[in-house]
Amino acid sequence: MKKIAIILSILLIAILIAVPKLVGFQAWNIPAAVDMATGMGAKLACSSRYVTGLSEQQAKADIVSYSAAASLLDLTYDNQSKTVTATLKGMAEKQAKFRDGLGCSLELGDTTALDQVRVQEISASDDAWPVGETVTTIKPALQTALQNQLKDDNEQGLNTRALLLVKNGKIVAESYAEGFSSESKLLGWSMGKSVTAMMLGRLDAIKVVDFKQTALFDQWKHDDRKNLNLIHLLQMSSGLDFDEPYVPGSDSTKMLFTVPSASDLALKSELTRKPSTHFYYSSGTTNILARWLYQELGSTPQAMFDFTYQELFAPLYMAHSTFEGDSTGVLVGSSYLYASARDWARMAQLLLNNGEWEGQQLISSDWIAQASAPNNSDNDKRYGYQFWLNAGHDDLRWPNLPADAYAMQGNRSQRVMMIPSENTAIIRLGWTTGQYPMNEKFSELIQVLK
Repeated sequence: MKKIAIILSILLIAILIAVPKLVGFQAWNIPAAVDMATGMGAKLACSSRYVTGLSEQQAKADIVSYSAAASLLDLTYDNQSKTVTATLKGMAEKQAKFRDGLGCSLELGDTTALDQVRVQEISASDDAWPVGETVTTIKPALQTALQNQLKDDNEQGLNTRALLLVKNGKIVAESYAEGFSSESKLLGWSMGKSVTAMMLGRLDAIKVVDFKQTALFDQWKHDDRKNLNLIHLLQMSSGLDFDEPYVPGSDSTKMLFTVPSASDLALKSELTRKPSTHFYYSSGTTNILARWLYQELGSTPQAMFDFTYQELFAPLYMAHSTFEGDSTGVLVGSSYLYASARDWARMAQLLLNNGEWEGQQLISSDWIAQASAPNNSDNDKRYGYQFWLNAGHDDLRWPNLPADAYAMQGNRSQRVMMIPSENTAIIRLGWTTGQYPMNEKFSELIQVLK
């Protein structure tokens, strides 16, 4: 058996060396690739199975869509303990575990603190959306258009799983691919960045936050990073040197798939540019913001999840959402929010309402105006407080859409689009490999709405 294992390992390495373009990395980076692959496999498979409710086969297929090499992963599910163990032909074993209310996290280091966390239960009601899950406001013509678009998307191989339209505070159309429903918790990937920013906005509404405060972390006291403020981080113009490309060995893949603390890794980023002068998209920056929030709330996993549920999920009636943390209990704000299309729509409606919800100002209207305003960088001003903006630089980002449109965006073409001038939100969730033609697709829907 030992000889067979050695032969398989040699064969695996030979395959990876022979087809670097196929698997997406160079041969010299094989150790990092194997480490990343098992961490990614365990984490995503766990959440796909126990948060979203996908089959083991679909979970594996979603992972393999990132790289053909992932087909070599061995994934073992323990449905009793709700854990997933991943190896690559016996190498680099990683395990992820599901906990009620917390979702899945990698079992790296001491995770006993996560076992003690208890979260508020949010029960779905039969009241009308957005308070409950009853929707009686569907417009037949819009529903037909949306269903046709979802059908066309999937015939084109775009793998759209949910489409939803909100107009004037009401769901006017929603459509789901086979195997998904209005209760399916779907991964937003980087749309979690926008929600992390909204959580800072909520904290500001509870107790005024000085977004220009500096000296944010003890780790930054003795160098120029002490001059960074929250706005620099929110606008992705901090000047911190974080390696964003999602390849084996990069800061981003280490952060998400191989280390206990996503924010610890990001906090080590050095300052290489003058703050506010250069926009650079960085997942690490968002996890630094999540760490700051964790610190402000008392530096315990329980406090962080209490805030998430009590100040965001419960007020918005988000009964089908899970925001996951890393192995230490700090939210992975950059990447790991799972929510139903209706819950994503609730967050969009809060923004369209300028922060008001059921008579309560959850986030100030001034904060939302600032969050959806251009940044001051030299290279691309079309980014606010963790939101992508249509206008603000030389050209519109989405030329077929109204200039005031702004969006949450995530990998695999997750989109939550807010269009204030139309009092409209468009939610698209799926698993697209390559580009999703959002500019054209959403423009078609807007025309139908008129």
